[in-house]
Amino acid sequence: MKGRIHSLETYGTVDGPGIRFVVFFQGCPLQCIFCHNRDTWDVFGGSVITTGEIIEEFKKYLDFYRRSGGGLTASGGEPTLQPEFLGELFRKVKELGLNTALNTTGFVDIDTAELFLGFSDLVMLDLKVMDSEKHKEITGVTNEKIVAFARHLAERKKPVWIRHVVVPGLTDDEEDAEAMVSFIKEVGNVTKVELLPYHTFGEEKWRQLGCSYSLKGIRPARRDLLEKLARNYDSLGVQVTIE
Repeated sequence: MKGRIHSLETYGTVDGPGIRFVVFFQGCPLQCIFCHNRDTWDVFGGSVITTGEIIEEFKKYLDFYRRSGGGLTASGGEPTLQPEFLGELFRKVKELGLNTALNTTGFVDIDTAELFLGFSDLVMLDLKVMDSEKHKEITGVTNEKIVAFARHLAERKKPVWIRHVVVPGLTDDEEDAEAMVSFIKEVGNVTKVELLPYHTFGEEKWRQLGCSYSLKGIRPARRDLLEKLARNYDSLGVQVTIE
């Protein structure tokens, strides 16, 4: 089966447990104003490749991934835009005896998700904000579909890591953090929360693509802000990390 990918990374250390082979899928239904992979949005961009070709690259480092407790991570862009391709890729990884991780916005229909969830060991869900209208301002879409997907993962008892990008003045609101904590308590299947400080690495990509970068001048989140937000999650009893 063929799909469109942006790039491959053979030594991923922040994309799931152990050392990861990371497949960055092409295309994304969200348009996050702080996106550092702006070049992955175009569904017609990237390179066409087969699942077999990806697996052949993955197998070159198989023992290395196995010894580290690692595996393959699908990231993006948004992998769930190519559900059949994603499902076939994950199935082949599972046949090799290694684990799979899906890094996703969660903007996917439940019926579509069934094409790949059976082969997904871990879902790393990027939650922006819980307020739906604010979510639309930041990403271009509301978050009802994402919340529904998160609840479906809980029903299926899929392990989930929450990833939250902290942008000063945008996604660092205490009230919204409390709402996110309440939601995590409700679903009950989150095993880790990662607070990711906003950075400006993607600004140059926006400029090269001729796009206006609306966050120009905003500084990365300070450590003390991240630590303050992290304390909101103490009551969850899960691992909280600041990257």
